[in-house]
Amino acid sequence: MPATPQPHRRRRTTRLLAAAAGLTTVGALAAALPSTASAHDNHGGHGGHGPSRYQDVQLLSFNDLHGNLEPPAGSSGRVTELQPDGTTKTIDAGGVEYLATHLREAREGNRYSITAAGGDMVGASPLISGLFHDEPTIEALNKLDLDVTSVGNHEFDEGAEELARLQNGGCHPTEGCYTDKKFKGADFPYLAANVIKEKTKQPLLKPYWVWKKNGVKVGFIGVTLEATPDIVSAEGVKGLSFKDEVETINKYAKVLQRQGVKSIVALIHEGGFPAGTAYNYDCDSPGAGDGVSGPIVDIAKNVTPQVDALVTGHTHAPYVCTIDDPAGKPRMVTSASSFGRLYTDTTLTYDRWTGDIARTAVRSANHVVTRDVPKAPDMTRLIDRWNTLAAPIGDRAIGHISADITSTGTESPLGDLIADAQLAYGKELDPEADVALMNPGGIRAPLTYAAKGGEGDGVVTYAEGFTVQPFANTVNLQDLTGAQLIQVLKEQVSGANEAAPKVLQPSAGLTYTLDLTKSGADRVVTDSIRLSGAAIDPSAVYRVASNSFLAGGGDGFPTLGQGTNDLVGEDDLTALEKYLTANSSATNPIAPPAADRITVVR
Repeated sequence: MPATPQPHRRRRTTRLLAAAAGLTTVGALAAALPSTASAHDNHGGHGGHGPSRYQDVQLLSFNDLHGNLEPPAGSSGRVTELQPDGTTKTIDAGGVEYLATHLREAREGNRYSITAAGGDMVGASPLISGLFHDEPTIEALNKLDLDVTSVGNHEFDEGAEELARLQNGGCHPTEGCYTDKKFKGADFPYLAANVIKEKTKQPLLKPYWVWKKNGVKVGFIGVTLEATPDIVSAEGVKGLSFKDEVETINKYAKVLQRQGVKSIVALIHEGGFPAGTAYNYDCDSPGAGDGVSGPIVDIAKNVTPQVDALVTGHTHAPYVCTIDDPAGKPRMVTSASSFGRLYTDTTLTYDRWTGDIARTAVRSANHVVTRDVPKAPDMTRLIDRWNTLAAPIGDRAIGHISADITSTGTESPLGDLIADAQLAYGKELDPEADVALMNPGGIRAPLTYAAKGGEGDGVVTYAEGFTVQPFANTVNLQDLTGAQLIQVLKEQVSGANEAAPKVLQPSAGLTYTLDLTKSGADRVVTDSIRLSGAAIDPSAVYRVASNSFLAGGGDGFPTLGQGTNDLVGEDDLTALEKYLTANSSATNPIAPPAADRITVVR
């Protein structure tokens, strides 16, 4: 299965080539409320009796937690902050012990407070959660007092039945109960308005949910990206169809309006790409929403004005932007990065007279989940309890590295290492294996040199390997002609991947030039493609290793789904473990690969 931030083709949008990171920390639609009152007016709207006409409602939100209960390592556990003098600094961030403290402190003094999420709470999780099918994360979210979330694509990694179990509770169907207490499921509703059961034509889960307090009503509609089937294994979405996000949100906005709910927030597991890398980059400069691109822009411009704010996700980017709705009025669109590193604090000013949000008063800011606050003791206990169960498996050493092996860049050192591991394992299955290809979206974290626990610096534990490759894809071998192999490489930058390339990580021996000054498939220079120094013969047959997601044509690589003479091996983490164990030791650790197999021309 792929990583969430990997972009995909949409019929409504054109994306920038490069994926970016940060976006604005603060946004406000306007400075003033209607002149008749203010949000803090203590006088009732009718003769001075009763509550104030305007009531501030706090909306705390985050997205793409991916089961990161412990502070994420390496770059996955840092955010970049833009300083007043134009320089940047990095801040360590994330971990539910700290997220809980920040959220609880943010709620203090706010009687009207809602906590919502934008999907991918689970899936592609580190071992402490993934080993137990993400029950620990659901427990943590219950303790965080999460009120509601949309589904994301990763909620479907293990299929609809497993998602229903996370919602409703019960022990795992094959592995049973992990503790002496039955798993009770999520206290909060998962919303999946655009996920339809093909047999019944009904939504898989609730399409919307309404928060109510003292006459204040705020409705939430939850959707995931329409292209979820393109980035999740076929088994995970079997029997389901995924509808257009805008059409679905607009449909249920009308339903809520008919029920008298005029204040509406859309939770959308789809996002954008900011032009700046810092989390507090101003995406409303020079004009509203000018600093963000990607599918969320088109979605925001087409979602009905009845929706008052959009909480988004999927791209793992932080932003607080204002994008005009179809009526030309600005509307807040937010995202809080990923892995629990940020949370968004939005003030929705509710007008009791109309039941709607006074949009000109909406303000929002992203806040860093710093690690300089006290840890939440209940979260520490939760982590310790699950770590105790995971330790016999997770603490086992599987290899040694001499330095950090990073997972960023067009071609990454860790991507090359994983491809090499899959080729080596492929050769165990069939000595005729020629090459391996790894999708970057399947690489969830770097390998860091510094010890996370008591294993020692440079030691790679099973838990760390699991965090890198948590999907349990198998390593598959298949035959492709040389012409098909060339076509696969061109599909990195054409077809579904033209607007936002997905550059596969190659095993040693495969080299070529990627010319980003050209367009479409021409960006892969055909006559530069070499395998062990020899040009690819279009009529020859090559034995290609890849994970089962890619071998099925996932991530926009249909030609990989046309291979023949398939041979299915063990899971990809086993391949990585075997490679690290065979090729490293405490006295001879693996150094980061040079990542020089693809020559990039810009």
